[in-house]
Amino acid sequence: MKTILITGGAGFIGSHLVRLFVNKYPEYKIINLDALTYAGNLENLTDVADAPNYTFVKGDICDRQLIADLFAQYRFDGVIHLAAESHVDRSIEDPDSFLHTNVYGTLNLLAQAKKSWTDTSGKLFYHVSTDEVYGSLGDTGYFTEETAYDPRSPYSASKASSDHLVRAFFHTYGLPVVISNCSNNYGPNQFPEKLIPLVINNIKNKKSLPIYGDGKYTRDWLYVIDHAQAIDTVFHKGKNGETYNIGGNNEWKNIDLVTKMCNIMDKMSGNAPGTNRQLITFVKDRPGHDKRYAIDASKIKRELGWEPSVLPDSGLEMTIRWYLDNITWLENVTSGSYLEYYEKHYAR
Repeated sequence: MKTILITGGAGFIGSHLVRLFVNKYPEYKIINLDALTYAGNLENLTDVADAPNYTFVKGDICDRQLIADLFAQYRFDGVIHLAAESHVDRSIEDPDSFLHTNVYGTLNLLAQAKKSWTDTSGKLFYHVSTDEVYGSLGDTGYFTEETAYDPRSPYSASKASSDHLVRAFFHTYGLPVVISNCSNNYGPNQFPEKLIPLVINNIKNKKSLPIYGDGKYTRDWLYVIDHAQAIDTVFHKGKNGETYNIGGNNEWKNIDLVTKMCNIMDKMSGNAPGTNRQLITFVKDRPGHDKRYAIDASKIKRELGWEPSVLPDSGLEMTIRWYLDNITWLENVTSGSYLEYYEKHYAR
């Protein structure tokens, strides 16, 4: 028996992790804490909402009293911390909210875990982070767990700060921790401010496909269900105090990825080849845009036996098909404030 707190469990990655743990570990009690901001959506979890080992709590990780009450009530054996502000563009406009949630919220959780876990045997604080803390790569090379931190955006700086806090609580107080840094995730249920669901939604609505700069910015893409399984592996097998990089071995330049998606959606819709590519529009580059991210995930494979299982082409096709088959979900999350944000930042 374990009682696990998953923060941000109604979000994109978090909802897939909650589903995996609820279904795979019926003997565990899973508490999902989420503030239900624009990116959190309980529709992502309707299939497990009534599971006997699952409880949802609406709340903010920055709420000190709430966190204290939850630790007292549930006596957590583990925390898997995913709750965060995560969109780079939003962090450029509003760095304050990113520092508040990502740094203070993480500190609040760490401090309560330290206070509550007077006996740390069997306890673990797992912080889920990003490869963006490492900065930017040139045309060659990969991020390893030893790569020096060099964050370039308010978002990545806030995540780097929270990583350092987690390590500080390990070294200073002996709190049992692990950290993972992942590459770009994609798959079902992702809020369409991120590139892949944004492209799908815009093609569906015959809107322009905004590509920053020359489109040659490169990212490693990780299928979200693979990532959830990696988190499961690290939580149960990871070594105390260690960091594990999680990647998809799947690098794409933005323009090549978008072109590939246009071709897939042309085929799925019965369009003439090249129809959707006409929607591609190059827009003014983002400030401080990192050129390339690429993960060396050999440590987690070598030490814990995990590696990605979803091939790039099949993952992309499964993702596009999911969005096309779940138009109601997509329409619900793209209503209201999202459209205002989109028109302000991407419409050209």
